[in-house]
Amino acid sequence: MKCRNYLVIALMSITLIALELSWTRIFSAEFFYTFAFLVLSLAILGLGFGALALRLLPLLNRESMLGVYLSLTGLMAIIGPILVFKIGLDFSQLFSNWGMIGKFLVTVILLSSAFFWGGIGLAMLFKRNHEDMPRLYMADLVGAGVGVVAIIWLMNTFGTPAATFLIAFPILIAALLTSKGAMKAVPIVLALAVVWLCPKAPGLLEVEGQDRAPVIYKHWDAMAKIKVYDFNGYYRGIEIDNTANSPIPPFDGDFNYDDTTSNDWSINVANLIDRFDSCVFLSLGAGGGMDVLQGLAEQAAEVHAVEVNPHINHMMQHGDPDGYIDFDPPAEDTTVQEEPEVDSAGQAVAQQPPPYVPNFRDSTGAIITSDKYSGNIYNDPRVIVVSEDARTYVKRFENKFDVIYSLSSNTWAALASGSFALAENYLFTTEAFIDYWNCLSDSGFLSMEHQVYMPRLVSELTDALEILGVEEPTDHFAIYDMPNARRKLLLVSKQPLTEEIVASAYGPLEAGGAYSKYLLYPAADSLKDNLINRIVQNGWEGIEDAPVDLSPCTDDRPFVAQLGLWKNLSWERFDKVGKFADFGGFPLSKVIILIILGVVILIVLPINLIPYFLKGDKLKAVPWLYFFTIGMAFMMVEVVLIQKYALFIGASIYCMATVLLTLLVASGIGSRFSQSFSHRTAFFGIVGWILLDALVFPFVTGGLSGLTLVPRIMATALLLFPLGFFMGMPFPKGTRRVGELIDWGFAVNGAASVLGATLVVLVAFSYGFAAALILGAVLYLVAYMLMSAKSSW
Repeated sequence: MKCRNYLVIALMSITLIALELSWTRIFSAEFFYTFAFLVLSLAILGLGFGALALRLLPLLNRESMLGVYLSLTGLMAIIGPILVFKIGLDFSQLFSNWGMIGKFLVTVILLSSAFFWGGIGLAMLFKRNHEDMPRLYMADLVGAGVGVVAIIWLMNTFGTPAATFLIAFPILIAALLTSKGAMKAVPIVLALAVVWLCPKAPGLLEVEGQDRAPVIYKHWDAMAKIKVYDFNGYYRGIEIDNTANSPIPPFDGDFNYDDTTSNDWSINVANLIDRFDSCVFLSLGAGGGMDVLQGLAEQAAEVHAVEVNPHINHMMQHGDPDGYIDFDPPAEDTTVQEEPEVDSAGQAVAQQPPPYVPNFRDSTGAIITSDKYSGNIYNDPRVIVVSEDARTYVKRFENKFDVIYSLSSNTWAALASGSFALAENYLFTTEAFIDYWNCLSDSGFLSMEHQVYMPRLVSELTDALEILGVEEPTDHFAIYDMPNARRKLLLVSKQPLTEEIVASAYGPLEAGGAYSKYLLYPAADSLKDNLINRIVQNGWEGIEDAPVDLSPCTDDRPFVAQLGLWKNLSWERFDKVGKFADFGGFPLSKVIILIILGVVILIVLPINLIPYFLKGDKLKAVPWLYFFTIGMAFMMVEVVLIQKYALFIGASIYCMATVLLTLLVASGIGSRFSQSFSHRTAFFGIVGWILLDALVFPFVTGGLSGLTLVPRIMATALLLFPLGFFMGMPFPKGTRRVGELIDWGFAVNGAASVLGATLVVLVAFSYGFAAALILGAVLYLVAYMLMSAKSSW
């Protein structure tokens, strides 16, 4: 019987954590990551509500009903996301349309229902077998770790939509094991429904809408949702998570034709490449290969194509020649939708046509439409293809690259760090500029473009050059504006910039035309008051009228996309809130965090006090606070570590898998042996290791940054395992004291987990990861003091 309980709990946990991760991937792509954060943070509250329901309604506590609860969990795991996409939820109207608010509430209820029924099942098993909690909790945590690996494998093998249905199988097996009589048919029928739904999954789990152009290829794995568009034969483009775009240039692979296109690059770095006899060129976020093609066409001796998404590199290396992509456009064309531009309120506005891409032509002047569409350039012997986060890659080099080129790189578009993570971006921090500087050759250049982040990038760059001890740092960079192309350019030089380089780096400065460009710094007298020039001349601290956050981001606080300011919060602007609102200065991410905190504090926590007003045994105040505290602390530490180690491992699915798997499995082992360690050893082990992670380990990982991926993963696991081992002990230690009241303790713990995971992001926004970890350590100290108050239990 005990072995069956362990297996059932493990199977339940596999499905529940996998649902959290797969739903994060789906809703981040279809609704944008900030809204996915909002929906799933509230949905996961269902786990605690399920446990509380068991405490409030004793009739639910019947062993014969366990199979029913698990079948209901499986049912809602299958139909919940389908119904959400049928509702027609539009987050851009969430704050201005009561009907949309109603749809949002229905969405939360649908998604939370799977966790609700699962919470009842887990709480029932914990309550009935509380004396065996160290092993039961181990099964829960280890099962969750297996679920992390399982869902990543399923998403990469069968695609994210199908994986979302397939991951229901473990809990359906658990339902089959626990169902009685004719009820065993229910999980079998649901399993058959999963098999039937899987081929239809991509169409069921997708927002209906008009594509920007005919879609000739789709791929959706654990890393990102990828579409390949054909823009009427003009060029093709890769779209990542329905947000980030990268053009694929048409090219036949012949560099020997009469080149009339060298001046047609949207951002022309030929003048920079030509300054070197044997240029080593690095593309940060190579995407569809436009940067790579420019490097090759301008005779770079070595081109490093670094792209965090491995499937994009696979397409560029093997897709065209192997026929991996069907390049025949669909019979029916669709109207091209324009790429979103953001106004000061963060709202999408009317767009110009897509940015110009060079027309590569053959000797007759015809546009090239070769089967090898991009000319097989990624298999050129000069190209080094790297599937890795750019920051982790450049840290392995010193004085290596002559030209580093970055065109609108955004790791947040492809990030999937779990439902509680918000877009950290280590490409754009003060330390990132230090790394770029160090890997430049003695006369090297960094060219970085970004439409939105430039004011913040300038703040970071000036800090970086001061830290590096560069004499006259303002002589080493220039900033350009290309208004017609909606681009801002940052040029950094290892040597002081001359007037000649500034004037010709991207071709001649000009006031009109499609490629008009002028200097924001050093600025002409008529432009002295522009924001960029003011930051350079006076520093960002004294500028109070800026529409966005100018404070420099660091590796400890890498939230460059969170540009919103509290001063911009007004009821009038809620009517215009869209997914890009933060880019215009509206504090969308912070507002969403406050909504979640408000729901938990004003609604969920008071509901968890209801049992005090009913008959029956009750938790005393100290154990209630104990389970609340360890729930907050565990999730605070977990969320920060997932995001913090993204710098060392790389901002990819490997980081999430490594951190979660290590913490969960180590915590499970720690739970199993929790009774062998004193309370003091357990809690001080946690606090001591957290402080090491906050204050010491950044120097350790910095020293190991030259390692390749597998050794970095192994090093991360070694650094995290002891912490996870001790973090698995507080919950079973508390359970030993409260006995059957653990269902209530589990409910409080679940609510506190969401509160802690959300609050810690707000702390990290303001004070950084180290401060957030230290707050987690303080909470564990509070839990230790509560545990030590024996008479109050």
